[in-house]
Amino acid sequence: MSALHPAFVLFVTAGVAMAARGVLRQVVLLAGTLATLWTVWDLDAAASLSWALPNYTLHVLRVDALSHVFGLIFGLIACIGVLYALHVRRGGEHAATLVYAGGGLGVVFAGDWITLFVFWELMAVASLFVVWFGGTAQSRAAGYRYLLVHIFGGSLLFCGILVHLLHGGEVTLAALTPGAAFWLILLGVAINAAVPPLHAWLTDAYPEASVTGSVFLSAFTTKTAVYVLIRLFPGAEVLLWAGVVMTLYGVVYAILENDIRRLLAYHIVSQVGYMVAAVGMGTALALNGSGAHAFCHILYKALLFMGAGAVIQATGKRKLSDLGGLGGTMPLVFGLYMVAALSISGVPLFNGFTSKSMIVSAAAYAHLPLPELLLTLAGVGTFLSVGLKLPYFTFMGAERGLSPQRLPLNMLLAMAVGAFFCVWLGLFPQALYARLPFDAEYHPFTVDHVVSSLQLLIGTGLGFWWLLERFHRETTVTLDTDWFYRRPLQAVFAHLIAIARRTGAALEDWRTGVLQALLPYARNPYLVPDRLTGAPLHLPPLADEALPDGERLVYDENRYRLPIGATVMWIVVFLAGLALVVFVAAA
Repeated sequence: MSALHPAFVLFVTAGVAMAARGVLRQVVLLAGTLATLWTVWDLDAAASLSWALPNYTLHVLRVDALSHVFGLIFGLIACIGVLYALHVRRGGEHAATLVYAGGGLGVVFAGDWITLFVFWELMAVASLFVVWFGGTAQSRAAGYRYLLVHIFGGSLLFCGILVHLLHGGEVTLAALTPGAAFWLILLGVAINAAVPPLHAWLTDAYPEASVTGSVFLSAFTTKTAVYVLIRLFPGAEVLLWAGVVMTLYGVVYAILENDIRRLLAYHIVSQVGYMVAAVGMGTALALNGSGAHAFCHILYKALLFMGAGAVIQATGKRKLSDLGGLGGTMPLVFGLYMVAALSISGVPLFNGFTSKSMIVSAAAYAHLPLPELLLTLAGVGTFLSVGLKLPYFTFMGAERGLSPQRLPLNMLLAMAVGAFFCVWLGLFPQALYARLPFDAEYHPFTVDHVVSSLQLLIGTGLGFWWLLERFHRETTVTLDTDWFYRRPLQAVFAHLIAIARRTGAALEDWRTGVLQALLPYARNPYLVPDRLTGAPLHLPPLADEALPDGERLVYDENRYRLPIGATVMWIVVFLAGLALVVFVAAA
């Protein structure tokens, strides 16, 4: 059955929103994203959309349980993100975010390699403009670095696809077996998944976007990578340990971070690590856990970025060392932020608990005690940094004399919608579990799960209050793997540019010398035989000239050059010959 592709609905909405103004634009944005969500909801397993090409068929729309659950959350977060950004007057930014979201939908519903790659690269280009709409020198610089990293990742993916197809691989997307194509594609996808040490583009660029753009950025790129990993690499053991490293790496840097959005960006790395590790486990429960955690993560991470963005919008401050005491003046933002903080921390009755516990339990059921322990410890670090450190130093703690500006109503409404889904899925997880693609039963609210989670959370909270003085706020610079291309490569490029300038100056000097040497011959062509023979050339005098014996005739271009008629004749001959060739070829 042919169906309308949800991504195309977003693309049309983006185009109309660019042309519309004022209230009409807001209506178009809300109506277009709601229509997209409804289009995804209405898809069934028989829906398809294909375009036939010579020797290849593009499966632009392929629907199954895995793609549908990712499509639903992408459609939902597009609605919430647009509501949060409804006050923004830049039509270009709205268009960029919608095309970006449409690219994400295109990836998850792609049924063949070319379609996947096209939408993958469309996401990279659109998200680049989302970063640049931050409108600062830092966002422009971060955008260029972001572009270079994603060009590299896209090139690896493209090379892997070519190797796969040239060696007779399936045109449709299916799990890969180890080989050259396997590793090239995995590396290209790992860059988008922000697997260390290939992650620094995320923590570099996401905090520099606008407060509304960062909400979209938190949702799509890494989660489309998780989708592709589930689709192509289930059970790849390397992903288990890569994911475990991600969970710990992200929380360590988040604990050290002073910038609130950069802190949250590091937690994207950590939380995606749970999903990547679950893909590496490869069991049905683990793969369901990866999809469920991606679904829940998009909701609570967007809400976290919306809360941080609301603080930045109201105060103009983004560093913990500049914030404090906002709970009394921004109580609603504080409360809504804490819903997301409790969700990401895995507190029972919030959606993060229902998905994260599934992954940890999958590690236990698969008899992987070390990954289980490390994933649990990463959860402690998450609560410490996002659930305690950030809200305490932003909303509690010492007053900083800040006078927050009033926030647009749409920002608060969007946060309320996000908080509702975080709580609803925490209370009724079966609404999500029923849509997961693999056959695996799971019950999160067992006594063991609830008690063990509460023990860790209470212990972490007591430890934070005990060591509160050690969590003092200070302006710091934390070195990450981006140092290797932001500092050393900067010096390398500066040296290469200096060499290029010196080489260019030397070539310019050589060119000038050559031109100066040839200039006399251009003025008098008869100097050439003079230099070749070593003897002066005696020009034949014109009919009306008589020169004494031995006297040389001076070259005069007005007398000895070809008449213009000769030049016109050769042009006419050339055009006639060209016309004859065209006539013969046409005949």
